Amino acid sequence: MNIEGILNKGANILKANKIANPFLDSEILLSELINKGKKHIILNPKEILKSEHLNRFNKLIKRRKKGEPIAYLINKKEFWKNEFYVNKDVLIPRPDTELIIEQVLKIYPKNSQLQVLDIGTGSGCILLSILKERANFYGTGIDISQKSINVSNFNAKKLKLSNRSKFYNSDVDNFAIGKYDLIVSNPPYIELLNLKYLDKDVVNFEPKLALNGGLDGFSKIRKVISKASNLIKKNGKLILEIGFNQKNEVKKILKKEGFYINKVLKDYGNNDRCIISTKN
Repeated sequence: MNIEGILNKGANILKANKIANPFLDSEILLSELINKGKKHIILNPKEILKSEHLNRFNKLIKRRKKGEPIAYLINKKEFWKNEFYVNKDVLIPRPDTELIIEQVLKIYPKNSQLQVLDIGTGSGCILLSILKERANFYGTGIDISQKSINVSNFNAKKLKLSNRSKFYNSDVDNFAIGKYDLIVSNPPYIELLNLKYLDKDVVNFEPKLALNGGLDGFSKIRKVISKASNLIKKNGKLILEIGFNQKNEVKKILKKEGFYINKVLKDYGNNDRCIISTKN
């Protein structure tokens, strides 16, 4: 079968299964599989593909039609200026989380030297994106999942940042290494009862550990803030990603733990998404 035929076949299957961007998804999967860019696919619609490519493409389409995210099917996701390896053990990086990187770069000039801690590092995308932009920063990432630490270490090697980053498999409660100028975190903040209302791509495939914020959505946020107040240097900054309806409660928790609120930032959908605070 030629490229055009296989693309249409894949897109029709995805469309029938109510997948949002059937043709685009079909293109991405095929281009990844034959290791050729989108341009090649568009310019060579009549190129005949090997049967092994056809079989593997059919398997990927089968997984995608059940809602499995593209990032897990091709094991990569663009975030900030880099490409990260991802698998089902880590949350897929979101564009809204790039707000954290933007703010760090605004606050700290290029020549500043900092120790940075990322709590719940996942794929390492936040910490490694910051280190890539600031040559004098040193970073530590922690995560309760050893599998996610394996992914962060892999990404650190891939981006040639292993010499400036360390990753530990640890619960935030039990972590007591070092003092930090800057702490960043995108903790799980979705209420337990709301998990089932997330898109099926998310709820059926992404790690619950990285999404579940407990009964009220604040259990992990509280732990992060409480521990951060011990691990942070005086006048150090804590930058937190939050849920769209959590601003007021998170502000209260921060103030109680001795943080001054600098500002709350909105995401691309105009929802409150990120709080910057300073330790008094």
